Amino acid sequence: MPRSKKLVELTKCEAEVMDVVWDRGSVTVNDVVESIGRDLAYTTVLTTMKILEDKKIVRRGKKIGRAFTYQPKVSREQVREGMIKSLADQLFGGSTRSLVLSLLQSDSVSADDIAAVRKAADKLGDS
Repeated sequence: MPRSKKLVELTKCEAEVMDVVWDRGSVTVNDVVESIGRDLAYTTVLTTMKILEDKKIVRRGKKIGRAFTYQPKVSREQVREGMIKSLADQLFGGSTRSLVLSLLQSDSVSADDIAAVRKAADKLGDS
């Protein structure tokens, strides 16, 4: 990962909100409240959107009636990279290799998962 990229990390609630933003491209707070499959107060989502805006993860757009719209400023991939880096740093001394090997040895990884990793690794080796 190039050093110039800013690492982006999200809390569980922020990630839940961002899934809706990424899927729709442009949302209001009410859109998010209606899309999330659990009880989440409007004010909680509004506060989360403000935090995401302060973190420069979303940008506030046009106003529709009394509600602002929000669009993503970062991609899912940027967030994944940041969170994987953080996980590797916190639990594996910064070693991505140790993280990957730990995942592969986990009971939650299927034979299909391992085959997909092999295939992806083979493609990387061909480049």
